[in-house]
Amino acid sequence: MTIPSEKLAGRPQIHPAALAEAQAAVDWYAARSKRAAEAFLNELDHTMQQLSEHPEQSSPFDFGTRRAVLRKFPFLVIFRETATSVEVIAVAHGRRRPGYWRATVSDDRRRARLRGKVVR
Repeated sequence: MTIPSEKLAGRPQIHPAALAEAQAAVDWYAARSKRAAEAFLNELDHTMQQLSEHPEQSSPFDFGTRRAVLRKFPFLVIFRETATSVEVIAVAHGRRRPGYWRATVSDDRRRARLRGKVVR
């Protein structure tokens, strides 16, 4: 089961690594239950909608990011607000490899400094 592109329209920008993580989760759930995969997608879709409309309602987290916790699944959506949008950095399993996504933030900050951009 692939994440439908219409689920991403009008939503926060999604880092390619975060999209790959979300797809891996969908695939894992789909291998066990189509209903579980659909429920995961629906909850992720709802969370993305909330992030795009009210990012400030999510808890502040590390490195200037915020996190939204999925209610029925052990996943976090790690994101940051930019001047013009919301960028999802990770769709992280809450019990596996905590903090692995920090490298994404560090790499993005390093690249931005090299290009002379200011990153929050």
